[in-house]
Amino acid sequence: MIGKLSGTIEHREVDGSVIVDVNGVGYEVFLPVGAAGRAGSEPGQAVSFHIHTHVREDAMTLFGFASAEDRAAFRALLKVSSIGPKLALAIIGVMNAAELQDAIARQDKTAFKGITGVGKRTVERILVDLEGKLDFAASGRTGVRLRAVPSPADSASDAVVGALVQMGYKRSEAEAAVGGASGGSSDDNVEVLLRAALSALS
Repeated sequence: MIGKLSGTIEHREVDGSVIVDVNGVGYEVFLPVGAAGRAGSEPGQAVSFHIHTHVREDAMTLFGFASAEDRAAFRALLKVSSIGPKLALAIIGVMNAAELQDAIARQDKTAFKGITGVGKRTVERILVDLEGKLDFAASGRTGVRLRAVPSPADSASDAVVGALVQMGYKRSEAEAAVGGASGGSSDDNVEVLLRAALSALS
């Protein structure tokens, strides 16, 4: 899967996406509104985005972030029930990773006020589900940086199982296919493992 893109902005769309030209290949990348300002998104500007690749049965969508911390926060939000990429992107567009961590630590419901699609129940789920899942670690002169606490779902095999479930396969089928394709190893390349698992399922 694509983890990072460095190139120049070729075009900026009204829906928040940009076309990033990387050696003549244009990648469509969706950005949080706030990330556009932090990382720069004007045509001709050199940029480098940390990428989350979201796989569905009918599409593979790239989401770009100004920092690895913002991407980690986005991925953490995706693990909250009822929050999909669009809503997680809206949240990261309003508050960066450090601000999200601070809101969760303080259990501050008002920090999410005004974010389209984020209602009272969604805020409560975020505050409960992510409590203790994000923390700060020392980073020299800048003081602190956000890091996601590692979880079993971060392995290549679990990432592919999750992608297959999103495509509509039963978890048991996905786990069996990934287990056979990986041979029990968790160090496989995600893209290679996904292709092998899909081949086995077909």
